[in-house]
This record gives sequence, structure tokens and C-alpha cells, in this order.
Amino acid sequence: MKATQYEGNKTFSIQEKNIEEPAKGEVRIKVAYVGVCGTDVHIYHGMMDKRVKMPETIGHEMSGVIDAVGEGVTGFSVGEKVVVRPLDDRKVKASDKGFNHICEELKFIGIDSPGAMQQYWNVPAFTLHKLKENTDLKLAALIEPLSVAAHDVRLSGLTAGETAVILGGGPIGLLVAMVAKEVGAQVILSEVNPKRIAKAKELGFDAVSPIDVDLVEYVKGKTENRRADVVFEVAGVQPALDIMCEVAGIRGRIVMVAIHGQKKDVDLFKFFWKELKLIGARVYEKEDYEKAIQLITANELPFEQMITDVQPLTNIQQVFENIDNNPDGLKVLMDCQL
Repeated sequence: MKATQYEGNKTFSIQEKNIEEPAKGEVRIKVAYVGVCGTDVHIYHGMMDKRVKMPETIGHEMSGVIDAVGEGVTGFSVGEKVVVRPLDDRKVKASDKGFNHICEELKFIGIDSPGAMQQYWNVPAFTLHKLKENTDLKLAALIEPLSVAAHDVRLSGLTAGETAVILGGGPIGLLVAMVAKEVGAQVILSEVNPKRIAKAKELGFDAVSPIDVDLVEYVKGKTENRRADVVFEVAGVQPALDIMCEVAGIRGRIVMVAIHGQKKDVDLFKFFWKELKLIGARVYEKEDYEKAIQLITANELPFEQMITDVQPLTNIQQVFENIDNNPDGLKVLMDCQL
């Protein structure tokens, strides 16, 4: 079988490997599609070389079909369509308070251990979620990032009739916008990239650039001066941190979706003055995966338009180089059987 390996120094290789039998408690998946996410791009840029054991197969946004079932595995059969929730929480402790998805010794499959960018992939059976037989496996590769969005929206407490402002119109920002719209909220998306603004509008969202308009005044005009009930900070840049407290209304909730690796300035006075809440949101839980599967299965949202390109697995080096050259794109999938 073909398996990709990240070698470091912005380099991937294609290796021929034997197809391994699944160990006890594992299943073997014939991988259909793998999406390239921002974390994968960070790995490509060497930003996670201290964490990723090179050479390593990466990737975690995937879909596939069960090819073999290991000893002791029940409830799964060969031929079933599945996705993997790539969280290895087997070292959970009492001090984690039952929140296994953010337990202290959590390992992320596809980063801390081999991932899905290969033709066949052996994974622990407890990570699997079943799909319906008629599920489009291309769309199913969006379930992992869509689960992030479902988790963000669920933790926000967003309800129908409220106003959500999303700061950042990349793939996760657009998926958050979709889930927020499905809840029944008024959605306003703020993005500085003209191509992404155009894409958001094409998807039916109210999208504006904070460079061209006063975002606070724009939101006030859409909400009878109430401003946002929920703000999702997805951009991960200081200007977004500056505006999130301004655009949030009284007792607004701010969800920190972006990862900030360094300390940043935040106007804490606004939290006092308007009784704001700041909510951290990391990865997802089982119920978020099931919500994402439900949305993909219903396919009533424009998920197809999130897929920018589909490339053979063997083109992995070119795929990452192209993403560097075209940062405006949304989701690139790799066909793992080509």
C-alpha cells in the first residue's frame, strides 16, 4: 500500500508498505478521502517538529470503509462507512473531571501518532463513528472540522433569533457560520480577504470587511443597537481580539476558537462593563461528531462548495505547495486510493 510520510523541511515522501492486520481492539480502514487542515499546514511548515515524530504519516480529517476488524472488536463490520474521531483519551484520570476530549494526557491521532494520509489505516475501534450507507464519502471528510464548529456553537449557547458574529472567514469560520445559521441565528461574518468574502456571500452569508466598514456600527445597524449575542473569534490575530469586545453586546458570549500560542492583549474592562463571558472551545465531544454526521447526512447546507480541490494521495507534496501559493482556498481533499 502507499503511505505518505512527513520528513521535515517542507518535504513529504511516498512509501510502499505492507498492509498490516489490525491489532486487538483495532479496525483497519480503507481510507477514502483526507482533508488538509490548518494543523497539517503548520506541520508542513515545521512549526510542530518538536511534537511530530519524523518520519510520520499525518492527517485526521478523513472518511473511509472498514476493511478488517481486530480481535475483541464488536459492533463494527467490514464494509461499513466510518469516520474517525482522532482523540486517544486512554490515559484519562479522575482529575480530568470526565472531560476526556481535553484530558491532561490526550493524544491527537494524526499528530502524536500515525494519521490517515495512507491507503489503509489501523485505528482503535473506540474512535469510530458509523455513517449511513448512502453517505457521500467526500462530504464525510468534512465531518471532523464540522464537529469543531458544532462544538463551538454548542458551547456558546447560541439560540434561534440571536445574532452571531464570526471573526474570520476561513474553513472553520465558514463552518461555524453554517452551524450557527442552522440553529436559526442571524449570522454576520467579518473577513479581510476579498476572495473569502466573495465565497462567504456565495454561500449566502452576510459578509463584510472590517477594513471597508466600521464593524461595530454595521452590527449595531443589524441589531437595533444591541450588537452581537455571540462572537466567535476564529481569525487568531490581534485586531480580532481588539474588536471582539467592542462588537459583543451586553452579557454577550465570546467563544475563543482560534489558537493563540502567545499571550495577547485583551480589553478586560469591557468584560466588567458589559458582563461579558469568554468561553474556551477545544476540539469536540462525541455528541458534536454525531451532530456533524447528522448535518452531512441531511446535506441541506452548501458543504460541496467548501471543497476547493480533490487530488491523488501521491500528489501530497504538490498539494501542500499549492496551499502555500493559494492561501485563499478552502478545503483540499486527497483521494487516498489514487
